[in-house]
Amino acid sequence: MTKSQLIQMIAEQHNLSKQNAELAVSLVLGEIVKAMERGERVELRGFGVFEVRHRQSRQARNPKTGDSVAVSEKRVPFFKAGKEMRERVDH
Repeated sequence: MTKSQLIQMIAEQHNLSKQNAELAVSLVLGEIVKAMERGERVELRGFGVFEVRHRQSRQARNPKTGDSVAVSEKRVPFFKAGKEMRERVDH
């Protein structure tokens, strides 16, 4: 499902205009991203947890040449599905 498909489905199921549904989806996703930019953990009960994980710098290999390459440290987004979501998907 794409973002536009999600917006369309929310608009139809809740009798909203497409613009209002798009605004709602964009606001929710935007706030999740802003919280993660600040290094905060976002927990949505029954859905899952969004958090930022820190990756240390390391030595890696270029798969084409086999040369050693330095990979700098970075922060990466991480999502862990909640128990309810895992159970519903696994049905």
